[in-house]
Amino acid sequence: MQLVKAPRDALLRPLQVVSGIVERRHTLPVLANVLLRREGERLSFTATDLEIQIQTGADLCSGKETAATTVAARKLLDILRALPEEEVTLSLANKKLAVQCGRSRFSLQTLAAEEFPVVARSEFAVDFTLPASSFKHLLSMVHFAMAAQDIRYYLNGMLLVCEAGRVRAVATDGHRLALCEAPRDGEAAAAEVIIPRKTVLELARLLPDGDEAVRIQIATGQVRVSFGAVEFISKLVEGKFPDYAKVVPAANPKLFVIGREALMQALSRVAILTTDKFKGVRCVLAPGSLKISSTNTDQEEAQEEIEIDYAGEGLDIGFNVTYLLDVLANLRSEQLQFALGDALGSALVTLPDSDRFKYVVMPMRI
Repeated sequence: MQLVKAPRDALLRPLQVVSGIVERRHTLPVLANVLLRREGERLSFTATDLEIQIQTGADLCSGKETAATTVAARKLLDILRALPEEEVTLSLANKKLAVQCGRSRFSLQTLAAEEFPVVARSEFAVDFTLPASSFKHLLSMVHFAMAAQDIRYYLNGMLLVCEAGRVRAVATDGHRLALCEAPRDGEAAAAEVIIPRKTVLELARLLPDGDEAVRIQIATGQVRVSFGAVEFISKLVEGKFPDYAKVVPAANPKLFVIGREALMQALSRVAILTTDKFKGVRCVLAPGSLKISSTNTDQEEAQEEIEIDYAGEGLDIGFNVTYLLDVLANLRSEQLQFALGDALGSALVTLPDSDRFKYVVMPMRI
């Protein structure tokens, strides 16, 4: 039976959307597969890792036939990428999927569609929309602060807070914290949920940059994000996220504004002489200047000095240079504002013209 005949790119695009969550190693062989389901003119593509499910599709078929199968996602993706930009035919016969394009022929093993574990849908209590660009911006401004494989599992994700008129994203790994918020319309119920790290990174990859509406629905233990032809369902992380409001310093008196690009270049150069295990840099704040330096076990030293508009008291403080470079690489503002207290207190990084973003980084002993 012919499943579909369509241009290569028309098949490749939806397959690329869903295949990002397919892991290379599985306890269940079917989890390495993508579910292809034809229902009349529509062909849908579904992938899952039991925690996340992504589905998309397009009207690529003709006729009213219905059929479904699963096939290795990576193999089909690699084949389609390698084929010329011509029409591709996918056919089912003898429990195998035949891929034909010009004189190229491939025969792939399949597993029954009935074996594919589709995520059960929940009753969604919170339902609202955001422009795709706003939601993607929220993710990009905090994702780098998420923990990775931390024993405190609730840190391995992003807190999404829905309140009247705004949505807030928060991430922390215990050493730094990033917070960003965006306005929203509607009267959706309030909610606080922790979205897993893998879900956040995959959404950041898939979300478009324009003002296309993104529908976000939250239920007990589950979130669904829909945009365009893509439906993204993910389990949520159970647990209590730290009280982030207490982490943000309320009164750091040493304030100065600095150019993002100049600071990033200076930190990148100084970081060259730090060690892999000890990424510390020393920052000496003085009237009119910020000096940044680093040393290593070979007694080598790097030093940079940046002129700033500052006339307050001096300060000698150390930071993990990676934590500073991470935030600078993800911001797009030309200037940043630093608020410092003492050598043992955390630093607050904000944008001079906005209060919608906050980045808190703990100091380290140098």
